[in-house]
Amino acid sequence: MRTWRPTPFILASICVHAGTLALVLLAPSYWRWALATVLLNHAAISAAGLWPRSTLLGANLVRLPAAAAQRREVTLTFDDGPDPEVTPQVLDILARHQVRATFFCIGEKAAAYPELCRDIVARGHTIENHGQHHHYLAALSGIGGWKREIGNAQQTLEKITGRRPQFFRALAGLHNPFLDPVLQHFNIRLASWTRRGYDTRCGDANTVLARLTRGLGVGDILVLHDGNSARSASNTPVVVEVLPRLIAELAAHNLNPVPLSSSCKPT
Repeated sequence: MRTWRPTPFILASICVHAGTLALVLLAPSYWRWALATVLLNHAAISAAGLWPRSTLLGANLVRLPAAAAQRREVTLTFDDGPDPEVTPQVLDILARHQVRATFFCIGEKAAAYPELCRDIVARGHTIENHGQHHHYLAALSGIGGWKREIGNAQQTLEKITGRRPQFFRALAGLHNPFLDPVLQHFNIRLASWTRRGYDTRCGDANTVLARLTRGLGVGDILVLHDGNSARSASNTPVVVEVLPRLIAELAAHNLNPVPLSSSCKPT
C-alpha cells in the first residue's frame, strides 16, 4: 500500500473550501461570493474528471515511459472483455503476427469466461483491471464504491489468472477525486491512452484505423475493444477488421508492441 498524497490541484481545492467557509463565518454577507467560488471549483473538478488523460486528480499513465519510447515501444490495449466471440479472434490475430498486448477485463465477465482469461495469459498477454461491473455511474463513486469496484475486480482477476493486476482503467477514462487514494491503497496505477479509435461506436474500419494511426509514434498507448465492439457493414466486429491493418502500420513505423507492464518495468 502506497501513501496517498493529494495533487497540487486537490490541495488548492481543499484550500478553496476552507477559505470560503472561513469567509462565510467571518463575513456572512459574502456568502454569495463564497458559494460562487465553491461552485466554480466543483466545475473545475468535474472537468478534470471528464478528461481521461487528466493528471489533476492523481497520477495517470497517459504515455509509455521515456525508456520504453527509446526502445520504440507502443502498447495495444483491449477493453471491455473478455467476449466469447470476439476475444478468441483477437487472440488469433495477435498470435499470427507474434504480438503481445494488454487486456483490461471486466471482473464479472472474467468470472463468466475464466478459461478465456487463462488463454489470454497463456498466449503471453497481460490482464489488467477494468472494474468488477463496469457501471456507467462508477465515476460518481465515493471511496467505498471505488474500493468495491476495483478491489473485487482485483480479487476476481487474480484468482483466475494467478497474477494481480498492476493497472486500472476507468470506464471511458471518467474518474473523480476519490479514485486516486483507492488506487494507492491497492498499489495499482491508473492508465489511460494516447490514441483511441472509438470502435464501440464506429463500424467503419477505415475511420477507426485512421483515428488510431494519425500521428502514430513511440510511446503511444492505443485503445481498442474486444468487448462491445461495433459491427462493420458485413456484421464483423470492427476490431477484427482493424487489428491486422493496425499491426501492419506499427511494423511500417518500426514500432514494437509490448504489454503495458513490460514497457513500464524499470530499466
